[in-house]
Amino acid sequence: MNEQVQVMALGAQIHAERGGRGWSRRRLAREAGVTEATIRSIEHGAPATIATLTRLAAALELRLVLQKASA
Repeated sequence: MNEQVQVMALGAQIHAERGGRGWSRRRLAREAGVTEATIRSIEHGAPATIATLTRLAAALELRLVLQKASA
């Protein structure tokens, strides 16, 4: 999977997790300590820093996991 596809998939997952909780972008932004514009950008496929992803994961009660890439 190339990098852009991974970034898009991550944004889609964040969107789905937020939606599954019935949270607005504003709510997630407040819980994670980031801006609504940041949430919107990530959900639309923009890359994010590890720090931002860590904040989002914590707010959504998720964890970031690094896995060995398959051959």
